[in-house]
Amino acid sequence: MDRRKFLKIFGGSALTTAAVMTGCKSKKETKAVEEYKQQVEPPTDQMTYRTNPTTKDKVSLLGYGMMRLPTIEGSAARESKAEIDQEQVNRLVDYAIEHGVNYFDTSPVYCQGLSERSTGIALSRHKRSEYFVATKLSNFNPATQSREESIRMYRDSFKELQVSYIDYYLLHSVGGGGMENFSKRYLDNGMLDFCVEERKAGRIRNLGFSYHGDIEVFDWLLSMHDKYHWDFVQIELNYLDWDFADEINQRNTDARYLYGELQKRGIPSVIMEPLLGGRLANLPQYLVTQLKERAPEKSAASWAFRYAGTPEGVLTVLSGMTYMEHLKDNLLSYCPLVPLTQDEMTFLDRDIAKKIVGLENIPCNDCKYCMPCPYGIDIPAIFVHYNKCKNEGSLPNNQEDPEYRKLRRNYLIGVDRTVPRMRQADHCIGCGQCESHCPQNIRIPRELHKISDFIEQLKRDV
Repeated sequence: MDRRKFLKIFGGSALTTAAVMTGCKSKKETKAVEEYKQQVEPPTDQMTYRTNPTTKDKVSLLGYGMMRLPTIEGSAARESKAEIDQEQVNRLVDYAIEHGVNYFDTSPVYCQGLSERSTGIALSRHKRSEYFVATKLSNFNPATQSREESIRMYRDSFKELQVSYIDYYLLHSVGGGGMENFSKRYLDNGMLDFCVEERKAGRIRNLGFSYHGDIEVFDWLLSMHDKYHWDFVQIELNYLDWDFADEINQRNTDARYLYGELQKRGIPSVIMEPLLGGRLANLPQYLVTQLKERAPEKSAASWAFRYAGTPEGVLTVLSGMTYMEHLKDNLLSYCPLVPLTQDEMTFLDRDIAKKIVGLENIPCNDCKYCMPCPYGIDIPAIFVHYNKCKNEGSLPNNQEDPEYRKLRRNYLIGVDRTVPRMRQADHCIGCGQCESHCPQNIRIPRELHKISDFIEQLKRDV
């Protein structure tokens, strides 16, 4: 049975349908579900690989981002302080390796500081030759920026990951705070030179950096390529950021420029945010319809993954996968990759991306780097709820709209259900602590105050 036939029998989303079809009594329907489940199981021997030109590493195009690990309470560790479900992490890692994934990306600050340890436990059960591990010098906190504390963080990564060398080591999220902040974290304390020496010693096999923010830092680092010999660079690339990153947020840089500059120098790109924190997997229905008209059996997420993986200079595409269904769906996009045609690339760039830009959403990827807020505000939840309503066309903006009172009531009820009262936007005092941590460079206090004013106006419109 092919996927089109399955959709014809059941309608709607095949994956969703298969998940809820428990208890079906029709033998024909039961057989169809079982046949479909078997068909969409990712193959174990068709992963697409890219070769690192420096070390000749054969790297899986799908990389596992270990920043949203499952917890015993069922949520993602990035969203919760609950204990990580190590057994489930082990199962996910085992399944990923079995299906060809060999690049695992973590950081000392992911998952409340527990990602490296959990990743190390899961990976240490496999042969060292079966995986490449990437981690970062995540010395964002001023208390960790001295040479001694930064070296301590570096050495702790080896202990937590249970390795004697790190395959891919990154200066984490350079660009935020400009050259001044970069200098404090990596130049004044001598840590960049230290990392170069560690690479010479073989304890770091590939040295690179991940970039968000001030383009001056990116350009300076590439201008120093002859000195530092960057083995790879991690950038944000997706069909929205390719040409519209600066339109969504004037403090960001288009991926077309970032990727192009790396290509000029022969530096491979590691891709983060292929789905923009899930935004490109949860499009407004009218945009999903446009995608379905071209490929009825493809998910919105698969379009974004194929887009990110199509450029030949991309080494691997990272995805933070909390649940097995996430992993399986993403594996299907890269086992093997079917590159987008030029027509399909143009369709996403011109038709879909331009319409998303027109929504004028807050460019929040729900990464939670801004958390915790010292005043308890749930910043990502506030932005995600606002964007969801905007995408659905359910924001109560026009009092002349016959549906205004209904939309107003639904929005206010939805805010209270999504975000506890004491964690809502009106509690922001504008301290700005969150802003420097935002990879998207959102002016967070300003946006929170705008939403607070919007809600206050709705409450007055009785």
